[in-house]
Amino acid sequence: MPVEIPKDKWPGEVRVVTIGATSADGGTRTSTVTVGGERALPFMHFEAEMPHKPMIALEIKDRKPTDWSQLLLDEWGEAMNTPGTWAKAAETAGADLLQLSLSLTDAEGNPNTPEKAVTAVQSVLNSSGLPLMVFGPGQADADNELLVPVAEAAKGERIVLGVCEDKNYRTIVAAAMANGHLVNARTPMDVNLAKQLNILISDMNMPLDRVIMDPTTGALGYGIEYGYSAMERLRLAALQGDAMTQLPMMVTPGFEAWKTKESKVGDDVPAEWGDWLERAINWETLTAVTLLESGADILALRHPESVRRVRMAIDELTAVSREP
Repeated sequence: MPVEIPKDKWPGEVRVVTIGATSADGGTRTSTVTVGGERALPFMHFEAEMPHKPMIALEIKDRKPTDWSQLLLDEWGEAMNTPGTWAKAAETAGADLLQLSLSLTDAEGNPNTPEKAVTAVQSVLNSSGLPLMVFGPGQADADNELLVPVAEAAKGERIVLGVCEDKNYRTIVAAAMANGHLVNARTPMDVNLAKQLNILISDMNMPLDRVIMDPTTGALGYGIEYGYSAMERLRLAALQGDAMTQLPMMVTPGFEAWKTKESKVGDDVPAEWGDWLERAINWETLTAVTLLESGADILALRHPESVRRVRMAIDELTAVSREP
């Protein structure tokens, strides 16, 4: 006699968010990315359909980074020399969308300027038709200085501006609202802080279907359990009907995984660690796939092989039978 598997029916639903604008919407993107819409926990297809697959972003920079692993420098090669060329290479590598991270300084160590930031963004927009996310250097004042002119220059493209934090959300949200963009709301692995920032953003009359949550995380072996738990609790709250947590989630496993010693260092390490490149790619891939299971809708990665492997995992997880 078959055993009936109990099914949960949740009252809440994750909002649907679309990034990018094609010519029909007043932009120049050749594609858009839509995430969200979940009515059950990740990949529980027998409880509710998952209307939109998780999406993969590749992170690029406005200049060749000096703090990235040599493995990444070798992989991208000369494409890193200009953001437009790098963007095209990332599109070829299979990304669904791009994350352009602006640097705090230029290659000579001088402070980055709004003019240089705008030039980098326009170069990416002209070189690739993928939807775009533009993140500042991660310092509130610098983010505000660079992202406001970027928002104006990219008007109509429906890009994501980040990172929007408690220190600078007013400026970035205002720039996004004035130019038809979205924001990335980042908080440090805490359910209440994530909800509070969403409330503050909503209080500025920013439509919540133009907000992506970034609850942050750790890498495999470096606090990922804490990040996973926070994301899982946010998704449970959303499904239980909490409107201020019903937003798609983005995480940056590429940034997290490639700063660990296991990924970044190849010399003077235990032989048991095995091949450096394979180890590093596994670190990024396993971090990303773990976060898929906690509810991640957008994953920002750095290595093309990680993109390929994570894509395979997403396809397998979303192609299973709808029956248990």
